[in-house]
Order: sequence, then C-alpha cells, then structure tokens
Amino acid sequence: MAEIILNVDVRDGVGTGGARAARRAGMVPGVLYGGDKAPVAISVNERDFRKSLYTGKLLGHLVTLKYGDESQPVIARDVQFDPVSDRPLHFDLMRVDEKQTIKIEVPVHFINQDQCEAFRQGGSLEIVRHSVEVKVRADHIPEDLIVDLAGHKMGDTIRWTDLKGTEEVEPTITDRDFVIASIKTSSAAISAAADEAHDAEVAAEAAEAAEVEATEQGADDEAAAEDTAEG
Repeated sequence: MAEIILNVDVRDGVGTGGARAARRAGMVPGVLYGGDKAPVAISVNERDFRKSLYTGKLLGHLVTLKYGDESQPVIARDVQFDPVSDRPLHFDLMRVDEKQTIKIEVPVHFINQDQCEAFRQGGSLEIVRHSVEVKVRADHIPEDLIVDLAGHKMGDTIRWTDLKGTEEVEPTITDRDFVIASIKTSSAAISAAADEAHDAEVAAEAAEAAEVEATEQGADDEAAAEDTAEG
C-alpha cells in the first residue's frame, strides 16, 4: 500500500468561525490531538484531502503528517461530511508511535457469496458486526478482516475465530467467541416453502376428492346396471 502523506497548515483561528474561514479558502479544517501534547488546529488542502480520502486507505490507517520539514505518524480517526453535498467538513488526527499498540475499528468484508450453497437455497446473510474493535500495533493495522462464505451452510453462525487476517490483532472483546454474522432462511424462502406446502395440500385434497367421486360414480354405475338387469 502506497504511503499517504497529508501536508497540513496550522490554523490561527479556532472554533466555528475559524473552520468556516478555512473552508472558504479551499481547505478542510481538522484537529491533531493525542500523545503528551496539546491539541492543534490544522487544515489540509481540500483537493489533496479528497484524493487521500477516496483511496479508501485514509481512515483507520497509519498516515504521515507533514508540516514544513517536520513529519510524524498519525491515525485518521474521524471525518465529518456535509449531509447534502458529501463534502468533507472536518477531520480528527491522532498522534501515535509506529510501534504503539492502539485500539481501532477494522471493517469486516464478506467474500465468495457466489460459492455459498445456502444462498442458492434461499438463505440470507444477517450481519451483526460490520467492523470489529481490535488492539494492534499502529504499523500493522489490517485493511480489513475477511469472512470467506464459501462452504458455509444454512444455519451457520460465523464468529471471530472464523475471520481471516487476525494474525497480528487481538479483539477488545476477550470473554467469548463473539458473533460476526449468521446465515438464515429468508422470509421470502419461508413464504415460498409455505406456499409450496399449501399447494401440495390442496393438490392432495383434490386428488382425494377425485378418488372419492370416482368411487361413488362407480357405485352409481354398478347400481344402475343392476337395476337395468332386473328390469
């Protein structure tokens, strides 16, 4: 993965007014915090910030912050967006040491859905956790944790120990093998099965009625034949 570098400026103005001024100047305002230093108001060129953000490798990963000739490793903790335009409005960076163990949310990705027989049988994936908080060294943060759905069956419960990519991380939940997702019969499949059972029941009743009718008709025909013979 290519290294992401954020070239930042220190903002003089803080608060809402300072943030608005930064946005008018084509910058995204942010805050650098953590370590044994006070928080610092910073800003990044919006175009450069968008490029880094849309790689998908900015949030939750170790990146390099540069201010003039100084540089330091940081973790992008949060980005706030405009709900209408989706424009980045503010971000938070946390100072870290590359070898420091931190707690961070890592996304869970599901692969090989097309190789899961349960889905062809009408099953559906019920996701309990889209991400998992783990403890990991800052320079070993995985991009994601993987669930391989190939070979899973209807009714399977997928837990932490089923994940791939956990070799260098430890979950913050340690008292149980917690659930990530499960494969259940979908409501549509249940409805289809019920309709099929109903149709089968109706067909059986119709067949039984036809058989009774045929028996009665045979008896009537036999009786009519006897009357004709006696006459």
